[in-house]
Amino acid sequence: MTKSERGLNANTCPIVSAIKEIGGEWNFIIIRYLLENSMGFNEMLRRASGISSRTLSAVLKDLAGKGIVKREIVSTQPFQVRYSLTEKGNALRPIVDGLGKWGEMWVAERKEESYPS
Repeated sequence: MTKSERGLNANTCPIVSAIKEIGGEWNFIIIRYLLENSMGFNEMLRRASGISSRTLSAVLKDLAGKGIVKREIVSTQPFQVRYSLTEKGNALRPIVDGLGKWGEMWVAERKEESYPS
């Protein structure tokens, strides 16, 4: 197997590995919000419209387990937790910014187009 063939192999390609590590759509959305600011569970639940509390909980647990998100207990009376990005999570900023620029250029314009029915 040549070096270029290994690069395209789903098991060794760094792009495929990175996508698998980051996870799905909700993972990226939560990372995007946490790049702006650390926040509590309920604040994220309000900002990420359409996500259920069960899904948000699973996403945060997944991202924390991968070392992308840090969970910090802020107070016990009342119980309050804040989530923030780790160094590994913050390293995703240029990727998320680039994805945003790509979306503005190629996806946002589709919303403005009218498609025949």
